[in-house]
Amino acid sequence: MPIDVAALEAAIREAILITTLEIEDQSSGCGESYAVVLVSEAFQGKSTLARHRMVNNLLKSHIAQMHAFSQKTYTPQQYEELKK
Repeated sequence: MPIDVAALEAAIREAILITTLEIEDQSSGCGESYAVVLVSEAFQGKSTLARHRMVNNLLKSHIAQMHAFSQKTYTPQQYEELKK
């Protein structure tokens, strides 16, 4: 069963306090492939691997229904540096 953007956004916002969230449906609207950018203080002090594991665990039931899921996770400070 495909996941829509609103359901994915709600699941993310329910699971973790996010300051910035970008969701891109990369499957031309069929809900099978998503790329997300998440910015949160919850990532402070965690390695990229630990952040990804955290998000994967929080969204495991949603991810199981997708063909592909990619994520980029940043602290607010890292995200501000990236935007410069």
